[in-house]
Amino acid sequence: MKVIITVLIVVFTYTHGFSQTYIGDKEEINQIIENTQNFSKYVMNSNYEMLGKAYTENAKIFPQKGKIIEGTKGILGYWRLPEGIETSYHKITQIEIKIVGDTAYDYGYYEGITKKTNGEENSWKGKYVIVWKKENNIWKIYLDIWNNI
Repeated sequence: MKVIITVLIVVFTYTHGFSQTYIGDKEEINQIIENTQNFSKYVMNSNYEMLGKAYTENAKIFPQKGKIIEGTKGILGYWRLPEGIETSYHKITQIEIKIVGDTAYDYGYYEGITKKTNGEENSWKGKYVIVWKKENNIWKIYLDIWNNI
């Protein structure tokens, strides 16, 4: 009996700690999730062209300890890594996604690893909020704010 109770407590704690809330059309939610996963791939592959396309033309990012950066050129300047540095791991875990018309938001946690050519690694994680806008039937990032934990 103790084993069953222990298993139930562990299962409840595990599922409760990672619960997600999605509000809106399932296909639209799935597109936002897919776009988020692709964003992580673009970061890890240093695919700056696709990173730029992930944002709306008038997008803004709010990096930690920095000023607001606007527009594709400025945003790509932020994301472009110096030579010899790569992001070997990038993951976004969405806690909530809510769609309201042609605007949506999601928030959750991010984590990653940056690696230098000498093998030195730097792990990081934090929390974020993204505001999405639908542009030509594609969900794109309009506002992107994050800070480290």
